Amino acid sequence: MTDLELKAILSERLDAVRARIAAATRRAGREPDDVMLVAVTKTVSPRVAGLMPELGVFDLGESRPQELWRKAEALRDIPIRWHMIGHFQRNKVERSLPLVHLIHSVDSERLLEEIESRARKLNLEPQLLLQINASQEDQKHGLEVDELEALLPRLETMSVKIVGIMGMAALSPDPELARPAFRALKGLIEDHRQKHHSLTRLSMGMSGDFEVAIEEGATLVRVGSTLFEGLEAE
Repeated sequence: MTDLELKAILSERLDAVRARIAAATRRAGREPDDVMLVAVTKTVSPRVAGLMPELGVFDLGESRPQELWRKAEALRDIPIRWHMIGHFQRNKVERSLPLVHLIHSVDSERLLEEIESRARKLNLEPQLLLQINASQEDQKHGLEVDELEALLPRLETMSVKIVGIMGMAALSPDPELARPAFRALKGLIEDHRQKHHSLTRLSMGMSGDFEVAIEEGATLVRVGSTLFEGLEAE
């Protein structure tokens, strides 16, 4: 498939996703510009990922640090804002920090402390989201609500910039089943935003449930398969 053919497919899919985002924001009494689309490129090649900025999408998400490193190197001449959205091991932090625009998946106090330590060493001020175990599933990563509340008093003194929270609902074929988890995440950030003014960003919603997430207050949605299914894989 040529680049022109790939771009035509991506453009059509992107238009459909943007229309769905716009419809969801209208239902919620919001503006489409309130929601950032992060295109999750973890299943496609650097070639496909590198076409997204030509279509106006500069925010790309990867769930594995090694893939982020590889794609960032392959596409280093393209102005991409990379998002780390998957489980982030502490031994991958130092190499990743100079590459990432936003880390969505800070899921433990130990990881947060590692990021802060490495950021000081590299003279960086990364932007972070604290990942909450919204679905309460044992196999999911994330802070519990009481762990979040214990961390919050430290936010103003840290050298990293914590700008919000991220969470995932339990996987289900019915997106409506995600609504309670998303509503709880929205309530959680609202509960603490007045005291901690940096908590403005709410990352929730993926291909199967991003419209419900927007209706419940998401400011970032992470969409992969809806955009890239069936296209050139790794």
